[in-house]
Amino acid sequence: MRQDKNVGKPLDRVDGRLKVTGGAKYFADNHMEDLQHACLVCSTIASGRIKSIDTKAALHAPGVLDVVSHLNTAPAPGYKQPDGKARRQLRIFADDRIYANGQPVAIVVANTMERAVYAASLVKIQYEQEVHHTDMRANDKAAYQTDRMKDYVRGTTDAWKTAPVQLEASYSTPIEVHNPMELAGIIAKWDGPDNLTIWSKTQGVKNSQVALREIFQIPDQNIVVHSPFVGGGFGMALRIWPHEIATIIAAKKVGKPVKLVISRDQMFTMVGHRPAADQKIGIGATQDGQLVGITHEAIASTSTYEDFTEAITSMSRFMYACPNVNTRYKIVPINVCTPIWMRGPGEATGAFALESAIDELSYKLGMDPLALRVKNYAATDPEKNLPFSSNYLREAYEMGAAKIGWNNRPANPRALKEGDWFVGYGVSTGVFGAHRGKASAGAIFKSDGSLVVQSATTDIGPGTATAMVQIAADATGISPNHIQFQLGESTFPDAPEQGGSATVSTVGSAVHDVCQELKTKLLELATTHIPDFKNSTPENSTFENGYLVTAGDAGKMEISLSDILQKSNTPVLQVTTTSKAGDERKKYSMYSFSVHFAKVHVHASTGIVRIKHVVSVADSGTIVNSKTAASQMIGGVVGGIGMALTEEAVLDHRYGRYANNNFGDYHVPVHADTPPTDILFINKKDPVINPMGSKGMGEIALIGFAAAVSNAVYNATGKRVRDLPITPDKLI
Repeated sequence: MRQDKNVGKPLDRVDGRLKVTGGAKYFADNHMEDLQHACLVCSTIASGRIKSIDTKAALHAPGVLDVVSHLNTAPAPGYKQPDGKARRQLRIFADDRIYANGQPVAIVVANTMERAVYAASLVKIQYEQEVHHTDMRANDKAAYQTDRMKDYVRGTTDAWKTAPVQLEASYSTPIEVHNPMELAGIIAKWDGPDNLTIWSKTQGVKNSQVALREIFQIPDQNIVVHSPFVGGGFGMALRIWPHEIATIIAAKKVGKPVKLVISRDQMFTMVGHRPAADQKIGIGATQDGQLVGITHEAIASTSTYEDFTEAITSMSRFMYACPNVNTRYKIVPINVCTPIWMRGPGEATGAFALESAIDELSYKLGMDPLALRVKNYAATDPEKNLPFSSNYLREAYEMGAAKIGWNNRPANPRALKEGDWFVGYGVSTGVFGAHRGKASAGAIFKSDGSLVVQSATTDIGPGTATAMVQIAADATGISPNHIQFQLGESTFPDAPEQGGSATVSTVGSAVHDVCQELKTKLLELATTHIPDFKNSTPENSTFENGYLVTAGDAGKMEISLSDILQKSNTPVLQVTTTSKAGDERKKYSMYSFSVHFAKVHVHASTGIVRIKHVVSVADSGTIVNSKTAASQMIGGVVGGIGMALTEEAVLDHRYGRYANNNFGDYHVPVHADTPPTDILFINKKDPVINPMGSKGMGEIALIGFAAAVSNAVYNATGKRVRDLPITPDKLI
């Protein structure tokens, strides 16, 4: 009777049918009585002050209820508090300051979306314009460090300069913009002066609740956040943005629910982006390829009103067994909205520089770039001086190399050609912290044998509910067909945002633990109310296929879990559990790893790059669902193709305005850009991090990939492109 394991199987998405049939309800799909529509009026300058706002024509337009700005509304209560620190999140409608082109300065509310958009075009604003800075490189003298950005030194600073073989190179990455299919927005509804309900695109309903509590100074229990479905996030929905606060303020002022969906061009100016970055790598090795020293310096952009930092230089500190490493990281304020973590966060930016430099060094050494990485494999974490909880990178290198046909790679660039196309192979490594936070989950078991598990996590696309159903099925012995996982509601038990590749580890642990608690309660009911099972104990009992099975003197006895409830006169059994990590991080260094291989063709005359084959290998512990995990890795590859070949937000520095703020000019990868892709998993349980042994995968799917493409392009052409994206003009 023993039940087969569900974790690891390619279970179809439990919400798949809803999504493909249109049954999934995203925030903008919600409708209610007297719902009003909003459109933002945005700044046309990048720095200065508002002199006047003329709303007369807009207020007289059909269907318009109000035009809200700093002139006719009080700032949110939380914005009235003392500054505390000079640099902070933009406080919309708190003053007349302009920090970026496209900054929201007013919001029009009307009874239809079309009327709101038209009325917004009638609002006339006069500015007192000031000098703006949107070119990070032209403003690099303003670079600075915060308290969180301390220089790192292990061993001797700049030891690479003393190595027999040396390389120094600079790399740059542009601003990249989150462009998920679903636009950002919110529906805000007030019930009285201090009861707020929102339907929003968010990666963390509890985080939104806490942020709104602080901004509007109302209790948590008076704020309800709904976000059961999110149409892609990439990091843009990790915080509350000014456009959401503007909508909430407007809804309170007009006394009606208000809906705002921002436009595609506003996605470039309101919900963050991957910051531009310039990096310099100095790296040295012995003649046989043993690393001597690495110096990694980075400068990245932030807004003029808020410090944004990320882990651009972190990978260089521990990725390879190198005795001497030093890093430095600064940020430069420019007149754009505040950046936000984009899939792969700073590690994706830093990996492009480090993994390109490793490749360049391999050519100087006359050494296979894969062999160079293996030679400098770090068996323990050299930064923390701790053992890894698990690390199967060497196995990942072998698996990927065999699959891509690495032995076909020419040692010298420009040596292999197929027709008019040069052929090249590249490899790179990715890494991201494997995290486990604190989360709660509730389990509701009903007398019909069905189980509902709830947690206030969100799902931005990887198949969170499916993974949780599989974890719950294995933990309880109940079939996945009889389990439902509910998420995306602030009224559910606490869970952190979906970001940082930690959802399965964090929320999955809570699901596992609440299911263990549920089994304990079911066993107690059986031993208390059913005489045949009075001697059942955890040691002699198992839960299989919806049954409690006890091995006694007279042989095995079994009873369905639904019968336990019925015989104990318990219609519903509910338990809630909170789960968190122990002190494992004091003993182990925890990371997920990836290895990316790319085979490319580069047209000899036009410089067009075609990626022909990709192999990505993930070392992320136990794979909960092989189908959704592979899909998640492929998604990272697609994002990596964009980073490597197509994506670049271009600022017209004369006006501080994006010149390509649309899908016609900002090029994201399409199906034709996506090659045959093989996803391989190490699939070995991490013995430390959590009960499932699963480590995060969302970030390592992209981190390092751009370097694999860049390295393959060099192998094909002999031309090293150090500034992304790799466009044909850089190769001809």
